[in-house]
Amino acid sequence: MERKIRNSAKALIIKDGKMLASKINDNGDIFYIMPGGGQHTEELLTDAVKRECEEELGIEVEPKSLEFIVEGLRGESFHRVDFIFLCNYIGEIENAKIHEDKNQIGFEWLSIENLMNEPLYPSKLRSQIIHLFNNEKTDVYLGNESME
Repeated sequence: MERKIRNSAKALIIKDGKMLASKINDNGDIFYIMPGGGQHTEELLTDAVKRECEEELGIEVEPKSLEFIVEGLRGESFHRVDFIFLCNYIGEIENAKIHEDKNQIGFEWLSIENLMNEPLYPSKLRSQIIHLFNNEKTDVYLGNESME
C-alpha cells in the first residue's frame, strides 16, 4: 500500500510569555498540540494556518515566519509533514463557528517557561520553542517526531 503525504500547517502563537495550544482528551489521556491542520489543494500553507485557527479556535492570526518542520512517519494512515509558523495573535472572531478536531476539549495558554513539563506534542518542539522565545539558535528541520 502506498501511503500519501499530507501537509499540515500549524500555528505557534506566543503572547505574554505563553503559547496557545489545543487541549486533547484521548480516552482520558490529556495532552496539547498546536492548532492547525491539513492543507487543501491550491491553498497556501499560510492560508491553511489562518483557516485552521478560525475553524478550531475561533481566532484570527497572521503568520509571520516558518520556524519548524516536523514529520510524522508512523501512527497514521499517511506520512504527515507539519509546517509550523510563528503567528501574531490578532484576536477572537465574533460569532465564529468552531469545528473542533476529534478529541479536542478546548485550548489553553501554556507558560513557555514551564513548557518542558507540559505534555505538548510533538515533544521535540518543547525545547525549540523555548530557544526561539529566548532568541537562541533553533533547528528548523526536526525530523521524525518519534526520534528524540
